[in-house]
Amino acid sequence: MVLLELFWTFLMIGFVSFGGGYAMIPVIEMEVSNHGWMTTQEFTDVIAIAGMSPGPIATNSAIFVGYQTAGIYGAIVSALGMVIPSLLIILIIASFFFRFNELRLVKSAFYGLRPIITGLIIYAALRFAITNNVVGSISWQSLSLAMIFGLSFFALIKLRLHPIYVILISGITGVVLY
Repeated sequence: MVLLELFWTFLMIGFVSFGGGYAMIPVIEMEVSNHGWMTTQEFTDVIAIAGMSPGPIATNSAIFVGYQTAGIYGAIVSALGMVIPSLLIILIIASFFFRFNELRLVKSAFYGLRPIITGLIIYAALRFAITNNVVGSISWQSLSLAMIFGLSFFALIKLRLHPIYVILISGITGVVLY
């Protein structure tokens, strides 16, 4: 029963979520919480691991949630549930896209989706920052985390440092400071 529930949940998430993996995180979190599969802290840890793992974060998250909930079979059905909608939607869109991509209505729809996708990504980031006490009372730790964030952002945007280097330097800084 739990395997079917995992498959169905991730199938629905895959069909109704737009904007990529980071925009899907709030939806996945809500479903995981509603089903009682994980605590918020466990889910936060899953997102951290899923974000560092190769591949799409939403699929990685589904795999980790499925594995935590029902072992290897849970991971498999969760992955299938998450991937099947994307595969079907891409096949359907690809067959029609080149015929309709220049239509004003289609361009307008894609343009209108941009702000909500950005909002979902920002929501996910803030939610995890609050859950992990990154945002909250002012302390030495919160100031140092804000400094790491600011310097990482600067290194990526202004210095155009490769993200791998920024991740490595941030990780080393975390080991040294904490």
